[in-house]
Amino acid sequence: MGAFQLPPYPHDKIGYIKTLAADNNRQLIDLSIGTPCDPPSHDVQESLAQATAANGYPPSIGSAELRLAARQMLARRFGVNLDEEELAMCVGTKEFVATLPLFLSLRHPGKDTLLYPAVSYPTYAMGAEIAGMRAVPVPCDDNFMMNLESLDKDDLDRALLLWVNSPANPTGVLENLEKLTSFAESHSFILCSDECYAEFSDPQSRDSVLRYKKENVLAVHSLSKRSNAAGLRVGFYAGDQNLVYFLKEIRKHAGMMIPGPIQAAGVVALGQDAEVEQQWDIYRERLSCLVDILDSIGISAELPSGAFYLWVKAPERYLEDPTFDRSDLGPGWRFAEDLARYGGMLVSPGDFYGPMGADYVRIAAVQPLGKLEIIKNQFIETGWSYR
Repeated sequence: MGAFQLPPYPHDKIGYIKTLAADNNRQLIDLSIGTPCDPPSHDVQESLAQATAANGYPPSIGSAELRLAARQMLARRFGVNLDEEELAMCVGTKEFVATLPLFLSLRHPGKDTLLYPAVSYPTYAMGAEIAGMRAVPVPCDDNFMMNLESLDKDDLDRALLLWVNSPANPTGVLENLEKLTSFAESHSFILCSDECYAEFSDPQSRDSVLRYKKENVLAVHSLSKRSNAAGLRVGFYAGDQNLVYFLKEIRKHAGMMIPGPIQAAGVVALGQDAEVEQQWDIYRERLSCLVDILDSIGISAELPSGAFYLWVKAPERYLEDPTFDRSDLGPGWRFAEDLARYGGMLVSPGDFYGPMGADYVRIAAVQPLGKLEIIKNQFIETGWSYR
């Protein structure tokens, strides 16, 4: 195996698109990154202001109060009841996603393959790269759901784990978690379910993989989205007791721990449900507004089943017209350029999430309605449309 080649960070690549808005006298509104713009609740902010416990090392697995709050949240919101040994905390979930393959490969040295959705959060594949493993994308069907039956037998035999994200980033798709648990069990690999958007869907659709199985299964949750608390870096993983024990012990050796004052705030945030419901209402209103803005310029978009992104296909002019080639990049990039140039709307080109996304852009509903109105007015001012 050759030396590791450091890839560019995806969002660093869109810097030039930002200049297109300024060059056209458009105010830039950033809808490219899924960073919540809304504040955490008043009670969470108060708990930070009053926090103590900064003088000693905090427990790597999380305080007893924090872990209990996480277990209680799963019971209330998903009907999942866990023993104390079946859950531990992590420093947000991105670091967990990125390091999990490396840690699990120490436990299962005979397995060298990570499976992940072909259109998905880039850190799944990056975790395999860090671990020196094979990253094998699972092809998606026309609805962007994983087509597990299309996987090669050799890849299945070599697989250590499969990532699923439901509701999915960037597509908003809801996967069949019960079916996935059965598939993983039949092929004897670990199923890892990223459930950071799980509460941002209609109540009857909310699901957790832990409702169906715990053995050889992990679920990952975060406060970043549900509590508008990305800066706190509070997450947890739960499921198979043996896997949780192995991971919490090795992570303890690595010094991975949430700061003590932050753990106290996490207890408060995990106890809040009404605030999460209110935030989901806010996202749905913004998503509907964005759909209307796109419709006003002749672009069709559909509300997602979950999460807070629009996954929008580039108009046919970018897919078929060879004269529309302002860059050497794909249709999603050219579409993103024009959204910024004429409306000041900064979005993510779809190939950030895999080659199968090259014809799409992802639009994050992370700005207030007032800023979305600016985008609408800027499109009107330029008179730009696909009609």
